[in-house]
Amino acid sequence: MDSGVPPALGLPGTAVEAVLRAAGRAPSLHNIQPWRFRVQPDVIELHADPTRRLPATDPDDRELRLSCGAALFNLRVALQAAGVQPRVTSATGQHAGTRLDGNPGPLAEIRRAGPAAPSARLTRLMDAISARRTNRRPFLEIPVTDADRAQLSSAVEAAGCRLVQLSDPRQREAVRRLMLQAHRTQRANPAIRAEFAAWIGRERTSADGVPAATAGLTPEEGDEWVLRDFGQGAGPRRQPGKDYERDPLVVVVCSYYDGSLAELQAGEAMQSLLLTATTLGLAASFMSQPIEVPEARAELRQLLGPGLAPQAIIRLGFGSPVPASRRRPVSELLVSESAGHSA
Repeated sequence: MDSGVPPALGLPGTAVEAVLRAAGRAPSLHNIQPWRFRVQPDVIELHADPTRRLPATDPDDRELRLSCGAALFNLRVALQAAGVQPRVTSATGQHAGTRLDGNPGPLAEIRRAGPAAPSARLTRLMDAISARRTNRRPFLEIPVTDADRAQLSSAVEAAGCRLVQLSDPRQREAVRRLMLQAHRTQRANPAIRAEFAAWIGRERTSADGVPAATAGLTPEEGDEWVLRDFGQGAGPRRQPGKDYERDPLVVVVCSYYDGSLAELQAGEAMQSLLLTATTLGLAASFMSQPIEVPEARAELRQLLGPGLAPQAIIRLGFGSPVPASRRRPVSELLVSESAGHSA
């Protein structure tokens, strides 16, 4: 049966559809899924979807490009698993993703560089794409081993970024303070609260947003690490002895420079980290508030030291199984030959 997705890069349409479905499994802020793809015989273009912007929470589209970078990493993995070695050309400059005429342009173009022979590691990463979850529930009080920490750092470094693991008590306390400060700043902003409410607590059948089933426990103001209330106050209340873990592994994915290209690259590094964590049996969730509030991000950058631009803060540990958030069908992710129009 015809999938409706054209062939590309030497793959039949059904295989290209599977590759794009894997790309669409990437994480995104509030699960908005802000990516689209134009498929042509010799190239697959990755585009940002401007209709899914969050102008209050993410006014500079930094997290939007980070999410698109995560989708790009999935796309690379899926193509290699299908036997295609991808050659990726990323848009550069301050206005990456915008053509000179002001119309939307691609963030990246992916072409065929030759055949690929999948390795054991690649197979594990490919399996992790569908197994990965954002886990907002409490983790077990089991430390992440030094060997696993080294693999996580290597996964980020292989994508050209740096992973900072917050292990120094004073540094952790400073970041925890920034988390609370940024959380309060966002809660005081009506526009940010409205964007949050628009995407959170959706029905389980919704193809985007965060369903109530994946919300996790209702956080408390006095929590050691402030998590967003994805249950909108209706989530399960904590029980004695069932609080969020007090000492999670908290890491910061950092790029070595700022700008659109750095954000796309950091998104790839972030997804490399998340998939590697999944292969190690680790769960992960995001603690994005200090990244989204400019003053907190500037202070975090100073705290991490010169030459590092913080792009994502992630909590890692051993957690219980959680359901997957749904994804939009591939048919909704396609861009036609006419720029800016859906297929």
